[in-house]
Amino acid sequence: MSYVDGFVVAVPTANKEIYKQHAEAAATVFKEHGALKLVECWGDDVPEGKVTSFPMAVKCKPDETVVFSWIIWPSRKVRDHGMEKAMADPRLQPDNNPMPFDGMRMIYGGFEMIVDL
Repeated sequence: MSYVDGFVVAVPTANKEIYKQHAEAAATVFKEHGALKLVECWGDDVPEGKVTSFPMAVKCKPDETVVFSWIIWPSRKVRDHGMEKAMADPRLQPDNNPMPFDGMRMIYGGFEMIVDL
């Protein structure tokens, strides 16, 4: 079954177009290293919670928007190898494709897909 890397970040709202360009460049690299698909979603209806929420998880500021993204890989093995290659790829280095958000507040994880309908 496929494997998914999921990410949630707070992006300065003014950086939407810069973020989109950053994500498109990264998608090219990830796909070259085995990813099947990369999806980036700009927050539109992301309520602030009382106990927990996407905005709380990434300490979203008033001038930021929550972005939810994922990468689909054929398997965990392909992901592990592809992610290692992608992270070493010069096109993803900060000098070539700087992150237009605070990476310290990004939450992420790898997930084994158990339902795909």
